[in-house]
Amino acid sequence: MLFDTHVHLNARQFDEDREEVIKRARETGVEYMVVVGFDRETIPLAIEIAESHDNIYAAVGWHPVDAIDMKEEDLSWIEELSAHPKVVAIGEMGLDYHWDKSPADVQKDVFRKQIALAKKVKMPIIIHNREATQDIVDVLKEENADEVGGIMHCYSGDVEIAKECIEMNFMISLGGPVTFKNAKLPKEVAEAIDLDHLLIETDCPFLAPHPNRGKRNEPAYVKLVAEQVAELKGMSYEEICNKTTENALNFFKIDK
Repeated sequence: MLFDTHVHLNARQFDEDREEVIKRARETGVEYMVVVGFDRETIPLAIEIAESHDNIYAAVGWHPVDAIDMKEEDLSWIEELSAHPKVVAIGEMGLDYHWDKSPADVQKDVFRKQIALAKKVKMPIIIHNREATQDIVDVLKEENADEVGGIMHCYSGDVEIAKECIEMNFMISLGGPVTFKNAKLPKEVAEAIDLDHLLIETDCPFLAPHPNRGKRNEPAYVKLVAEQVAELKGMSYEEICNKTTENALNFFKIDK
């Protein structure tokens, strides 16, 4: 049994064959998924997909790239949706310094507001980080995000930062890059971090694992991530599947 903790089945890349993609995931052993909505377009579809399928859940938040577009009513909307029985986390949120659409100070403001909201509604958060590791760690500490904890989604940092995040009540989630031949840091993290603190994901349709790199990613491929983590940790595939699924169920407070 597998739990893909971060999917974007609400992306336009799945408009033509969404149900077939979900069926393939089920046939591969992917029992649970969390669909992440991050703007006005993707949030409603994340909720709709979760409502329509057993064991598919939703997270709702605002992506840092689009922070400049977020209005106060959007924050209120996310707060309302947090009460939905299928919504299990707030996010993805964070900082992204790769793209320059939203200035850093605007991103940080929106990030802090979402952490405050998560603390208000007592829900964990999902962190997006691109080229902003130290600033993200600083904001999480300053805002006492450890009160709700969360997930470092598609973690790409080093072992020391991972340990720092774990101390703040965060899980480390590994995705497709852990399978890439030259992805030194994710492999080191997979080896070094105790399995109690690890989750797996695809971030589909992005970052497809080897040997599908460069193609559209989909939840069925989370199996390839699990296989790579098992190899790196010298454990069985079944052990990785069972433990990462148990971790995710506990993290999201989902009853089996």
